[in-house]
Amino acid sequence: MRSPRKTPAVLGFLALSVVSGLLVAAGVTPVVAAVGLGSRAGLQALDEMPEFLEVGKLSQRNVLYANRGGKPVPFATLYDQNRVSLASGRISPTLKDAVVAGEDRRFFDHGGVDATSLVRAGIGSLRKSELGAAGGASTLTMQLVRNILVARAEALDDPKARKLAFAKATDRGPARKIAEMKYALGLEKQFSKDEILAAYLNIAYFGDQAYGVEAAAQHYYGKSAERLSAAEAASLIAIVQYPDERNLGAPSRHAANTARRDVILDSMLSEKKIDAAAHRAAKASRVADYVRLTPATQGCMAVTERGAQQWCDLIRRSVTSLPALGKTAEERARNWRIGGYDIYTTLDLDLTANAKEQVTRFAPNDETRYNLGGVAVSVEAKTGRVIVLTQNKDFDDTRDGGGPTTSAVNYAVDKSLGESGGFQPGSTYKPFTLIDWLSKGHRLTEWVDAKPRNFSPMTVCGRPEYTKFTPQNDNGGNPGHVTTRQATASSINTAFVAMAQQLDLCDIRDVAESLGVHPAEGGELAAYPSSVIGAANTVAPLTMASAFAAIGNDGVYCAPVFIDSVTDSDGVKLPGQERKCSQAIDPAVAALTVSAMQGVFTGGTATSARPGDGVPVFGKTGTTDRAEQTWLVGGTTEVVTASWVGNIDGHQNQYRIYGANGAMNTQRLTIWKNVQTAINSVYGGSAFATPVYTAPEPDPAAPKPKPAPDTDAGGADAGGAPAGPGAAVPPTTGSAREDD
Repeated sequence: MRSPRKTPAVLGFLALSVVSGLLVAAGVTPVVAAVGLGSRAGLQALDEMPEFLEVGKLSQRNVLYANRGGKPVPFATLYDQNRVSLASGRISPTLKDAVVAGEDRRFFDHGGVDATSLVRAGIGSLRKSELGAAGGASTLTMQLVRNILVARAEALDDPKARKLAFAKATDRGPARKIAEMKYALGLEKQFSKDEILAAYLNIAYFGDQAYGVEAAAQHYYGKSAERLSAAEAASLIAIVQYPDERNLGAPSRHAANTARRDVILDSMLSEKKIDAAAHRAAKASRVADYVRLTPATQGCMAVTERGAQQWCDLIRRSVTSLPALGKTAEERARNWRIGGYDIYTTLDLDLTANAKEQVTRFAPNDETRYNLGGVAVSVEAKTGRVIVLTQNKDFDDTRDGGGPTTSAVNYAVDKSLGESGGFQPGSTYKPFTLIDWLSKGHRLTEWVDAKPRNFSPMTVCGRPEYTKFTPQNDNGGNPGHVTTRQATASSINTAFVAMAQQLDLCDIRDVAESLGVHPAEGGELAAYPSSVIGAANTVAPLTMASAFAAIGNDGVYCAPVFIDSVTDSDGVKLPGQERKCSQAIDPAVAALTVSAMQGVFTGGTATSARPGDGVPVFGKTGTTDRAEQTWLVGGTTEVVTASWVGNIDGHQNQYRIYGANGAMNTQRLTIWKNVQTAINSVYGGSAFATPVYTAPEPDPAAPKPKPAPDTDAGGADAGGAPAGPGAAVPPTTGSAREDD
């Protein structure tokens, strides 16, 4: 910090004394009454005003980054005010010369209040309550004070308080001027002239929603404020007095800007900041010759990276929960509005662009026969980092929306993050029964009776539940006795219900919850008989991807992570979301479960989706009744992907409707294959852990089920409960069919 400059400060103090004396001695009774200087109490009130004004941080842009080729790339800008603060050393010297010449020629000679200008402004102005409005009495430091007070008012959370503070900061009466003078004197004691000049240039409004010289230069000229010509600098400064009338956003305002620009250029010449030749050239130029209007892009609808719009909205909703932004929700929200943060997210832009292409091709957003939704989301198994998240619907959060091809809802995530209520998972829920089965000492080679029947009673939290439950398989047939490995590959409903009848439904629910599974709308998972085959709960695709990632990660569950790190406006690196990984299921059980789920791709219900690139994969298909919701969740040791294609609302039978690659109930298979294959080319994958026990082979004489077709044929809606969003009612009867 510099040592105090006594002479300007003393001049400023004398200037304030002159003002006070003029107001009282001149007998301008209305003004004296307004300011309150006509009494000892009024003078004491002025004296008791804080000497120093807390400057605070200026509202700036927040920039979101994603990854391309392992490097962070900016893809979205979010802000309340379009501002990019520049350090003084980066601001064009010509611009500094222009603002001093145009706004405050004695800036370097006064101490915040210019006595000469005040006297020149005269008592006549005081009588009109326009202290220096026409005579240049407001110094740059006083203008900075006014802008700070306006910025502080705009940052208030309470609308009434904000309106009151803004009115006070912009009041044209002498009381505001007196306050500005005192605060200006304080600023001059706190900061150097160069710091004050830079602060003014960063806070001033330049019209057309551009705050500060850097945002203004980028907007009007398409370049930085670090390098501006004399004409460009003068045109920017010409805006600040009347930003709505003189900004460069439309040719109709160029003439008004040029007139003020030329006055500033004349002043720069007289102050010897430019020579005669530069002066002539600048005045001869037309504003239209150097304006390169670049509209500011802000908000998630402005994102041009393919497939990343919903991701932008997810980050916008998530970021205010980051502890790095503040201790309380209110503090975090306030700091986010002030902005200046660089948010480094986990998304891979290239993999997401490919996923968007696959989802929109095989689940087109312009489908008119029903309200078709499609999602692809991919998670790193060992970290929880979400690297792909996209959907078929384009993002549009305007009040009227953008028509049936768009939505403001993010169908990949929970209601709290994207307004979606989730979807029934169908047979992708079956692995949780398998895990509990294996945890209780059962084997993959163990035979179960899959004959369709009334499975009653079933145990729920230690108590028998006698509700009638009669699920069916896809073809309505009787597969007889099957091993649990066979039941998994072929997704036989009655086999899994038979397994669950030997377990406790609450234990199965607890397994799912240990892997992060929860209803998309919040609350606790249901533990009904129909939940075994995925009918009693609605979940988000991201939830299922994260749960399966844990199974493939030796039973270690990692909560989803969207944000790697944050850098604040001061360049300080802050932590992103905390990575939370824990051992959810026994590694040996996880290995056995993966072993069974690999069969889904080798002769099971997802054989046609196998990438064929040599990378080992595991997973599970899921289809609700009438194929209203269809899923494939699975992946490698490195990354797991969930693909979902289904009814956003309504009950269209997807077996009976065809798309780009056959019946719509098969499209999730193609999407998953194309998305995961691209991911495998980047991440690869290793062999899964070997199961820790061996068991006798099943009796070859025992009946075996027929191989299931590649098209997921079944539904787990074991009682006709709606397959779309919304909690299912536990059925008393049902006709759930074999899922693929």
